[in-house]
Amino acid sequence: MKFSKRWSGPSKVDIPMAPMIDIVFQLLIFFMLNLKIVSPEGNFNINMPIGPPSAAADQGLPEIKVGLHSDRDGNLTQITFGSKNLGNDDAAFEQLNKEILTYIGRPGNPLTKEVEVEIDADFETQYKYVVRAISKCTGKFDPNTKQIARYVEKIKFAAPHKPKT
Repeated sequence: MKFSKRWSGPSKVDIPMAPMIDIVFQLLIFFMLNLKIVSPEGNFNINMPIGPPSAAADQGLPEIKVGLHSDRDGNLTQITFGSKNLGNDDAAFEQLNKEILTYIGRPGNPLTKEVEVEIDADFETQYKYVVRAISKCTGKFDPNTKQIARYVEKIKFAAPHKPKT
């Protein structure tokens, strides 16, 4: 057996591009299919207090006052609807929802465009309680029709006041 001693130098290695492109597209499709799109939060028409009340607030439009009272740690101690005490648990939020519905009559009522809810939350109140109150005031999800029944569309916040000492 005779071996050739001739060496021609390093040989060129060709990298096949087609399988690389296939892998890139498979990864792209994989990431696109696993993307979880977060549903946006509800569209709330919220008016924050800027200054003293204007003359527009005295037009005689019906207004609902919801109070959220809390302890120094921000835990909810009481929900009020006008002067009525509703409690401070999950049933209180459901009761708030029922009181709003009783006040407006029925969802989709033309009155819902005019009614304004004023939320007066204590300075220490945790954000999660304020959001739950906003959700319960604006409407309720109907599992049968899979739609939200709108109760109130305008929500405003009372001017902030100093925490109780």
